[in-house]
Amino acid sequence: MLKQALTILFLLAAAMGQDQQSPAPTPSAQPTAPSPDGKPQVKVNYLNVCTPGKEEEAIIKGALAAVQPKPAFSADFELSRGRTSLKDAPDAKYVRLRRDFAAESPLLTAQYSMSTDATNTVEILVLRPRDPKDFLQVAMEDRMSASAAKPLSLLQVDTPTSRVRVERLNKSSAVLSRCEEVDQSAYEPVFHQASEIMAQYRAALGLRTAFRSDLAWLNANTKATPPAPKRKPAAARH
Repeated sequence: MLKQALTILFLLAAAMGQDQQSPAPTPSAQPTAPSPDGKPQVKVNYLNVCTPGKEEEAIIKGALAAVQPKPAFSADFELSRGRTSLKDAPDAKYVRLRRDFAAESPLLTAQYSMSTDATNTVEILVLRPRDPKDFLQVAMEDRMSASAAKPLSLLQVDTPTSRVRVERLNKSSAVLSRCEEVDQSAYEPVFHQASEIMAQYRAALGLRTAFRSDLAWLNANTKATPPAPKRKPAAARH
């Protein structure tokens, strides 16, 4: 009897020891509490695009540093143009050009687009790397008032970049935008570097040469010119 009692006590002690050593679930493993209406909750992250933090600034600088200053493209390209009409927005015309990099390049594709409506003319350059471990794409943008100049003039003056956005895989984006009435002197080197890249790629993509006539299509007035009124024939003299 004494031997059986000792055996039972030994087994109970071992079981209690295993229960004490089992890890408790971490908070991240617990499911998110549903909203009152039963729908899953969505977490929204707000980006400070005027004065991003040091981490976001480093991400943007790293993406811009990965861009080739003298890109080498393959012979393949894709060109499209068209018109868009959205509700509560003016009609817009656009030209979009995509070019593939050479096989040995660390970048995969470059996509350039210019769109214009009654208010603004917007120019965007998107670059995508072959290996997306650091970032999925980096986009540089500038815009000008449509009343200030024709769309094609943006290519002649190398309009400076006003926005840089870096998209990452399963992570939040890093964005820097030009903001009025905000001290952005610390970010001027980033804006300057992005503007230099835009200027280099305008030339390398052939926007001023091979594809100039396609972009010139944007300069045409989108409104139809009304026909001139017919003149009445002059009365015959007697």
